[in-house]
Amino acid sequence: MNDPQNPDRARPKAEQLPLVFSHVTASSRDDLLVSAPLNAAVSIVDAWPNWPSPVVILAGPIGSGKSHLANIWREKSGATDIHPIAGSQAARKAETGPVIFEDADRNGFDDTELFHVINSVRENGTSLLISTRLWPSAWPVTLPDLRSRLKAATVVEIGEPDEDLLAQVLMKLFADRQLYMDDKIISYIVARMERSLDAAQTVVEKLDRLALARGIRITRALAAEVLNEPGNDMDDD
Repeated sequence: MNDPQNPDRARPKAEQLPLVFSHVTASSRDDLLVSAPLNAAVSIVDAWPNWPSPVVILAGPIGSGKSHLANIWREKSGATDIHPIAGSQAARKAETGPVIFEDADRNGFDDTELFHVINSVRENGTSLLISTRLWPSAWPVTLPDLRSRLKAATVVEIGEPDEDLLAQVLMKLFADRQLYMDDKIISYIVARMERSLDAAQTVVEKLDRLALARGIRITRALAAEVLNEPGNDMDDD
């Protein structure tokens, strides 16, 4: 692909702070880019409501695609978001339909409330999807009954994205911004970036903003500058 970017995006040479435009990043099932690390998780989301157990836990590292998959399942099932803490009425919400609890290990929860949520799901024939970076065995659970319930859940691990998936994701993210990149630049970025989907989002955003600010096209040299920024750990989830 040798048609780099839309020339209409050019800006004056003097560096300036560009306006922040809203870039709509598609996150539906049709837009999901699937490769080996995501296969099992995609299969379980697609299989709903015919799950092997009423509780499914998606476990994977930062930027592995958990949020995208959770959003797909939320739209497919009509699930309600919950945070199982005291007074949240999360268990009541689980009585009437599917529920979803994202980032369980980071957001924390009340053992008793989550236990009641799982019981409610089991008793009423609904479903619960939980996303987490850590496997449930590493959660600070002190209630024995909850630990038992979590052992009965279906845990699906999401691996780190491989190079092929990262390249596809970068292409898609640039295309979302109406930028059509050369394969060589994509390969250069993939070989040097952190292996996470969030890092891909961060790299694309920084490159786009810097190119707009300087009124230049995105080149290998510009990519190198962004990738070599001090403290550029691209850690957000």
